[in-house]
Amino acid sequence: MSGPHANPATDTLLRIDNLSAGYGAFQVLFDVSLEVKAGESVAVIGPNGAGKTTLLRAISKLIEPTAGQLHMAGQRYDGRPAHEVISLGIAQVPEGRRLFPRLTVEDNLRMGAFLPAARAHFAQRLEMVYALFPRMKERRAQLAGTMSGGEQQMCAIGRALMSGPRLLLLDEPSAGLAPVVVQSIFEVVRKMSAEGYTVLIVEQNIQQVLKVVDRGYLLETGRIHASGASADLLANDSVRRAYLGV
Repeated sequence: MSGPHANPATDTLLRIDNLSAGYGAFQVLFDVSLEVKAGESVAVIGPNGAGKTTLLRAISKLIEPTAGQLHMAGQRYDGRPAHEVISLGIAQVPEGRRLFPRLTVEDNLRMGAFLPAARAHFAQRLEMVYALFPRMKERRAQLAGTMSGGEQQMCAIGRALMSGPRLLLLDEPSAGLAPVVVQSIFEVVRKMSAEGYTVLIVEQNIQQVLKVVDRGYLLETGRIHASGASADLLANDSVRRAYLGV
């Protein structure tokens, strides 16, 4: 199975220029610029409270940026309402998963395909998600709320993929999971990347995430402080001292 957009990483899919955002009078992000090319997996790393979740919320238009521009596939969209963002091809897996606990796994996945364009491809996408997450196929009739945290995270990622997104946003997918489960979640990210999905992932688990993505941006106190290939960031002295304890 190959990913839906397995083109080489040449075209810029998401571009953010000088983005500022916050909550009321409280500014969280200051002049943030980054880009994600089609077929790339990119991490935004940094400490708790750096503004990583706020960045994803601004990209999804769940909060309105106070300055800057958002572009998706060359189309500027910062002036558009939040409900139109999914039709641009952006799907977000929120922190905390937010599944419908009393619905089955398959019904949760069905909720991800609510757009008319996605409904037409429901059966095909369901098979694709089950190929990526064989455990979801085994559990398809189980109530989502009765699964383990790691399985719920896989279901939440699967639900986002059901809309056929061009860009998948993952907000702290390893949060609150046992270390052994964290490994399997990052393995999923690596697998999606290998199959041509375009992924932007926000994560505190810096060492793990940089092993599975192509590039990263270091966000501290609302500003980008470093960026580069994953291997370069892992080798960066200030990153190693501050976050890897070496």
